[in-house]
Amino acid sequence: MASTTDLYFIVTRKPEHQRLIHAGRICYISEHKHRTHMRRPSSTKLPLYLAGSRSLLDYDIELSCIEPLSAEKAELLQGLAEDADRLKWFEEGDALQAALGLTVGTAVTVEERGERLRGVVRYIGRLTGTSYSSPIPGTFFGIELQGDDRGKGNTDGIYQYKTLFSCEKDCGIFAPFSRVRPVVPSSLSPSNLELSQTDELAPGDRVTYFIGNECRHGMVLYVQEKDGEPSVRISTDTDENGKRGGEVDVPLCVVAKGEVPTEPESMDVDTTPVEKYSGGLSVSSMVEVDLAKGTSYGIIRWTGTLPGCPETMAGLELDDDYGVSDGTFKSLRLFQCPPKKALFVKLRTCRPDSRFQSASALCSKTMLKPDDAERDAEHSAGTPGTVPPISTEQVSQILIGRMKGIQGNYNSCYMDATLFSLFSCSSALDAMLFKSTEPQDAPIQRTLLHDIVNPLRNKGFVEGRHTMKLREQIQEHGYSKSFTTDEKDPEEFLTVIMHHILALDPLLQLSAAGKVQESYCYQIFLDQNHSLVLPTVQQLLEHSFHTAGLKLAEVPPCLILQMPRFGKKFKMFDKIIPSLELDITDLLSEGPQQCMLCGDLAQTECTDCFKDPIFSQTGFKIFCRTCSSQVHSHPQRRSHQPVALDIPKGYLSRSTPHSLIRDKLELFAVLCIETSHYVSFIKYGPDSQDWIFFDSMADREGERDGFNIPEVKACPEVGMYLEMSPAELANQVPRDMKGVAKRLFCDAYMYLYQSTSMCLYR
Repeated sequence: MASTTDLYFIVTRKPEHQRLIHAGRICYISEHKHRTHMRRPSSTKLPLYLAGSRSLLDYDIELSCIEPLSAEKAELLQGLAEDADRLKWFEEGDALQAALGLTVGTAVTVEERGERLRGVVRYIGRLTGTSYSSPIPGTFFGIELQGDDRGKGNTDGIYQYKTLFSCEKDCGIFAPFSRVRPVVPSSLSPSNLELSQTDELAPGDRVTYFIGNECRHGMVLYVQEKDGEPSVRISTDTDENGKRGGEVDVPLCVVAKGEVPTEPESMDVDTTPVEKYSGGLSVSSMVEVDLAKGTSYGIIRWTGTLPGCPETMAGLELDDDYGVSDGTFKSLRLFQCPPKKALFVKLRTCRPDSRFQSASALCSKTMLKPDDAERDAEHSAGTPGTVPPISTEQVSQILIGRMKGIQGNYNSCYMDATLFSLFSCSSALDAMLFKSTEPQDAPIQRTLLHDIVNPLRNKGFVEGRHTMKLREQIQEHGYSKSFTTDEKDPEEFLTVIMHHILALDPLLQLSAAGKVQESYCYQIFLDQNHSLVLPTVQQLLEHSFHTAGLKLAEVPPCLILQMPRFGKKFKMFDKIIPSLELDITDLLSEGPQQCMLCGDLAQTECTDCFKDPIFSQTGFKIFCRTCSSQVHSHPQRRSHQPVALDIPKGYLSRSTPHSLIRDKLELFAVLCIETSHYVSFIKYGPDSQDWIFFDSMADREGERDGFNIPEVKACPEVGMYLEMSPAELANQVPRDMKGVAKRLFCDAYMYLYQSTSMCLYR
């Protein structure tokens, strides 16, 4: 869901001087920032962030080029892939307005392969996760086809392994609003019928209904008008023939809201929370419970008593969509979780989660509360306040092997790979572990240090429950309601914890047109006309800076680079060559630089020469005055416009040659993604073969009742490929590459570099 503190706009006319922004782009700005900016006299531009962009930079866009949007319209338009389509449907207007009135249960037609198919809306929402840098999810409609059109779809309601709604195979379609039309006006649609019941039924509600004198149970699919009377379509637990499953239409008058599986949940709510029970289970305990579908697993989010039920009840957030709400009961919110994840049961029916009580004894049955962080650090971690990163000599002894690294725990691979990359063998961001912080943020910092970083460096292993505790703490801070359940991007996690929680100084100071902008990560963008085929990271960074007109205002202590790819669907390059060192001397906005031809003090830079094929594809094109004159005397370069460099005072007046030190960053980790799963490579030593590979979910013991087995293994083969020439590397067939090397070269998502000198000052 879009943030309620942001304002949204659509670009209706291409802005001047903004090559990367086209009409139809969705933009946003915080309400506070907008209010402050508009108070300025003669304000003609707004600093807007681009939806869908991995960059954390804002862009000044003329007010005359944008139109305001509601959050709902922004989400609907973001569901369209192309800027031109967004602009078209925004200007058309009617379909966008009609889409705002669609609800679950509405009868619609959906366009599929040129044909209009009849169906019913079963799901409205996002298909993929949001990120901090792009908080606007695209809204899509999940539609179950009806009648003769059944079987003409392409889904059963599952998208990327997540069940968003349920229907038979090929009877469902996910579509943006532009392909969906209501059969009748929204004011007459079934979802808007006035129900005579005290509690209005909604799709997903668990209900009790009566056929004759028999009481049955099921889940509401939708409410409709049938023969002039309200009727409820119910997915049954047991049909009239005694078989499990099926659907039935019954009059609204014989349906009562309530009921759930086997050991029933609560009836009416009087929230008297209970903190601790003799059975050892409390809020945040990981438990299992027997339901009609079998054993289900979850976490206790609420405990208390309910009127009419003398026993203590527990509100569970289930791992799977077997629940009945999002943490509400009878319209009263008891806790927050995703829809269909909440279930209320008697506490005595809950047992400690057996998946974490196997012979390995590696996982605890109880998730500790944030207030227990210090005590847990003393008794479970058993490590001192500061543990240095694992040295080159210690890696084989401490880190290599199965059950090493950070144990994966339910969609946690983005966090596992990120934390392992940052802290196992590097201290580049150790400042965030020890800096002073606000009292409310201290538990998160303690969890990070005592429960994750210290055990990782001291013993080479972190239990999955500790990263789950960190995810819970972040979620409780309110930055995202799905940190414990959904996949996230590493940059979203890093931005939330570094910026919002621990308030670490921004790692990057970017200079553009005399204005300094701050950021924690940098997304590489390239001009569509680039000539790179098998690029190095050095070349990608230089070409991206050239395209955006950027420079570094200072040497960063840690440089986090996102490659030009978006998840698993789009990669600009089949392979990217890791640069073990990044030479950023020419990328700095200030400081002395060397002429690329003769090595003397450079005085000019030519952006036109940057893409001249006569020069190397690596390095900015900077010259001393003499070389610049010679280079630009050629007829093909006389139209170029070199600009003067900002040279420190005193350098020009010196007659002796200058010995200039080049500023370089060293690579220490790479995050990779393949089929939505993050892994990481660590460059842990000076030798070419000093590489290790980490996967938090490399294997698994047991199935649904089991646990993940993390693994760290040496991958010296990476060094062999790095020593190849670009031509040799280009000829390597990915599937034939040895070991895990293919994943480094073909699946790189984020590169992490450090300045061994600058990180000491942060």
